[in-house]
Amino acid sequence: MNQPDGEIRRARSQGIQVALAVSLYGTSFGALAVVAGFSVWQTMVLSLVMFSGASQFAVIGIVASGGVSAGLAAVLSAGLLGIRNGLYALRMSALLEPRGLMRFVAAQLTVDESTAVASAQPSREAGRAGFWTTAAFLFVGWNLSTLAGALLGDVIGDVRSFGLDAAAAAAFLGLVWPWLKRGEPLVVAIGAAVVSVVLLPVLPAGIPVLIVAVLAIGFGIYRHRVAPTKPESQGES
Repeated sequence: MNQPDGEIRRARSQGIQVALAVSLYGTSFGALAVVAGFSVWQTMVLSLVMFSGASQFAVIGIVASGGVSAGLAAVLSAGLLGIRNGLYALRMSALLEPRGLMRFVAAQLTVDESTAVASAQPSREAGRAGFWTTAAFLFVGWNLSTLAGALLGDVIGDVRSFGLDAAAAAAFLGLVWPWLKRGEPLVVAIGAAVVSVVLLPVLPAGIPVLIVAVLAIGFGIYRHRVAPTKPESQGES
């Protein structure tokens, strides 16, 4: 097995593992949505069309606390959280180079998990394999889990009590851990965590995540696109 084939297989394996871990958490969304007053079909439409876990939980959380009158706030919060997917698309579009209808498919499937797995790969081919594998398994798995949670509803309650949210976080940590052993990514991660903690108590839901994402992307562009092309300052002769 040559190196490119090995990288692609590892990327697909990572994608499947991350997708399976995160998909389980979809049962919590399905159950909570039904408890919050959504019907099964409304829950499934949210999961199929929105397909962004944080945004979906924001919608049902705000509606559950404020009723139908909170619909506008729910939409706005979900939209703010979803903006980060648009930022991810800047990176994924250059990697995937989708054409025609596949541009819409790629846009729908560009989420935290598919972007993370793709970005962690050492080559373009492995990155593409990681993206599409994660995206396909996660889309199917998340929606099947959502349906299961919605159908069971009150029977299983909030499955976060089973630790599935921790499983999703653990999958992410395992994926990014090799990067955090390097100096620059570790500094960026610590900086992002500090900014998030400071902003969370004072800003609406979604805003801290968006600010941190913009700052991180801005740093990456400067560090790897702008700074290397700047002319060196001339010393005094």
